[in-house]
Amino acid sequence: MDNVGIVVDDLEAAIAFFVELGMELEGKAQIEGLCADRTVGLDGVRCDIAMMRTPDGHGRLELAKYLTPAAIDASPHNPPHNTLGMHRVMFAVGDIEDVIARLRTHGAELVGEPAQYEDSYRLCYVRGPEGIIIALAERLN
Repeated sequence: MDNVGIVVDDLEAAIAFFVELGMELEGKAQIEGLCADRTVGLDGVRCDIAMMRTPDGHGRLELAKYLTPAAIDASPHNPPHNTLGMHRVMFAVGDIEDVIARLRTHGAELVGEPAQYEDSYRLCYVRGPEGIIIALAERLN
């Protein structure tokens, strides 16, 4: 897998959220032209993107803010976990409570509550900017 793409309205807020999570900004660019139009199946595409990289260099997120055509608001805005389609990316963290506290400074909210899975993990879902849901997993062993 090369990356996971997420469409956002506030690119800078999304970058700050994922930097707080420990990701690094790899670069920014503006994408437009016939190749972009053909790839995504839209006409007149112009979007700003930011590529975020995990600290180990093995995972990346592409954050995209569409300038044209304008992004379409998903409905419902904050869908529940059992909505069909991709809805979260999971990150391994060292201290789940610390990460939750730091992400809250960026407007993040817990979807449920942290829970322990057997003797292996503490897990939780967090809703960040644009309603993006991420999962946090703290290994206990």
